[in-house]
Amino acid sequence: MTAADHHDHDHGHDHDHRHGHGHDHDHHGHAHGGLGHVHAPADFGRAFAIGIALNTAFVAVETGFGLAANSMALIADAGHNLSDVLALVVAFLADRAARRPPSARLTYGLAGTSIWAALFNAVFLMLAVGAIAFEAVQRLLAPEPVSGLTMTVVAGIGIVVNGVTARLFAGSSDLNIRGAYLHMATDALVSAGVVLAGLAVLAGGGAWIDPVVSLIVVAVVVWGTWGLLRESTSLAVAAVPAGIDPAEVRAALTRLPGVAALHDLHVWAMSTREVALTAHLVMPAGHPGDAFLREAADLLDHRFGIGHATLQIETAGDGCRLEPDAVL
Repeated sequence: MTAADHHDHDHGHDHDHRHGHGHDHDHHGHAHGGLGHVHAPADFGRAFAIGIALNTAFVAVETGFGLAANSMALIADAGHNLSDVLALVVAFLADRAARRPPSARLTYGLAGTSIWAALFNAVFLMLAVGAIAFEAVQRLLAPEPVSGLTMTVVAGIGIVVNGVTARLFAGSSDLNIRGAYLHMATDALVSAGVVLAGLAVLAGGGAWIDPVVSLIVVAVVVWGTWGLLRESTSLAVAAVPAGIDPAEVRAALTRLPGVAALHDLHVWAMSTREVALTAHLVMPAGHPGDAFLREAADLLDHRFGIGHATLQIETAGDGCRLEPDAVL
């Protein structure tokens, strides 16, 4: 745990303002609401390499057999797998970028790219399933015969490929990595649906089964992606991350010894791994010292997963230009 620091901070008025910047580096991997101050995050480089290679090969195989079997369900699954390859590539690039150290110009580094990668993947997946749904409806209106055996065998291989890849990304609280996991886990489920459709065709089911399964696939993907889209959009506009209640954060800070009031509280995600906070604490007795700041940093990190906290100490609560009621 590093020492917190404080220095004089002037807002252009007569109160004694000091700035406390506390970081707790004894986090033990805790994450709250999917985010937190994570040190030495797991390196998923090998997982990305395996996942991208496996899925690229499978997309080529599934597309070829889908065309040969005249199966819209197989082609839909291949299209979904292709979107996953792109999703893995984007997530991998963002993961690498997020590990780059900050610079004088990029003071947070490129950590924020992980948020945009998660958002891109969610939006791209929604667009992909939209195209699949359109084609499935066309095929439902004019059903065509399909090869049930080809559907069953190829989709069965897909379950294995997607299941293995999903397992490589399982267990991470990082939204970017979670997005990659969601793509692959959803694909495994989709492939299972295609297997069932193939078996139904083999059992003498009508040609309508194939496009209907495609539409079910679309519904499952949209359902599974909606949470990722909502959360990544929220983080992209600097909203308080899901799972962190700003009212609880406010209450915890105001209960600290010597704190008479609090204003200008902001909580946002710096990346899919780190959460930041800034706040003004009114402490009439004066600056409490570094020990107080370290205590506050410990509290925020271990209770809320907020690992990058900046606290400004003020001796009076009137006159601060950032104190309007409209600001937390």
